[in-house]
Amino acid sequence: MSRIGKKPVVIPAGVTVTITDNNHVTVKGALAELTNQFDSNLTIKQEGEEITIARSSEDKKVRALHGTTRALIANMVEGVSTGFTKGLELIGVGYRAQKQGTKLVLNVGYSHPVEFEPEAGIEVEVPAATSVIIKGSDKEKVGALAANIRAVRPPEPYKGKGIRYVGEYVRRKEGKTGK
Repeated sequence: MSRIGKKPVVIPAGVTVTITDNNHVTVKGALAELTNQFDSNLTIKQEGEEITIARSSEDKKVRALHGTTRALIANMVEGVSTGFTKGLELIGVGYRAQKQGTKLVLNVGYSHPVEFEPEAGIEVEVPAATSVIIKGSDKEKVGALAANIRAVRPPEPYKGKGIRYVGEYVRRKEGKTGK
């Protein structure tokens, strides 16, 4: 039995969860409203202030979905109540970020600025010229936008220049040695 799938999801105050037939789950909170459709081989029940997930068979596919479904529902509940944030740092001479309206504009060593338009429900902040904070209620969208921004100029191992997550360790390499 999945150890993660067995744990119930606790619903905090101010969050309402609606489970309809065909495992269509809607989570509504102070920040947003998220909906998701889950596999019909799982049974999702709300008992008081907890959500439990049970599986109908011991099939390999169903066992794999058990813990995943529980984690997705827990992320939905956390997202509508507290939200998710991802931080990025720009390291390099002349590397900077700025916000123009809702767009994020990056100058990271290319001949042109790179622009990102965040999806609805995702907020981008630029507290300093070399840091970007992405906030939102959908963990998947926040992580995807952060990964797309990082992919513009991933950190390189020789000088450490590039865009990295806050707290990310970049393993440094030694350059060429001349005789």
